[in-house]
Amino acid sequence: MAYNPRDSYFRKAKQEGYRSRAAYKLLALQQRFRLLKAGDQVVDLGAAPGGWLQVAAKIVGPGGRVIGIDLQPIDGFGEPSIIVVQGDITADETQQRVKELLGAPVHCVISDLAPKLSGIRDADTARCLELNRTALRVAARLLKPGGNLVIKSFISNDLHAFTLELERYFRVVERTRPEATRQASSEFYFCAKDFFQAR
Repeated sequence: MAYNPRDSYFRKAKQEGYRSRAAYKLLALQQRFRLLKAGDQVVDLGAAPGGWLQVAAKIVGPGGRVIGIDLQPIDGFGEPSIIVVQGDITADETQQRVKELLGAPVHCVISDLAPKLSGIRDADTARCLELNRTALRVAARLLKPGGNLVIKSFISNDLHAFTLELERYFRVVERTRPEATRQASSEFYFCAKDFFQAR
């Protein structure tokens, strides 16, 4: 099937005021797994352009907060519950800034991080797995006990090993592919619930 950047989810996002079609992926994950709730503190990794921030902010409401982090600048929001940080989430100073902004461990880390694809499958899957492990390391530093994690990944031969790594930190680990995922894409999401590993 040919890639269509302006598919039905793209058009729907424009009509409903979301910054990206990816918003519908998080909505589907939330409906299935109940990852977020009102009043939660959430960290969004790879947050640009902000579709997931919009969804998360609606769910957590005015009593919660969502911090979006990306190397790219993110246009500001009118929502007081959304904070954007431009920086490298792998850097200690960025993680420390997030901790200071929130003041307490977070309830959920959501990661839509993805590598810039080179077209070389082995290199791309290796880079994706590296980003998955980065998201897991960040989550292990920021999450409170019982917290949740969402990580975008791509089909590869190393997924079993990474699943085992997630199971060292979370009591429930599942994989799913939201309907809004493009048909030609090999992406899917890990949904890990009930963080228990002591920091």
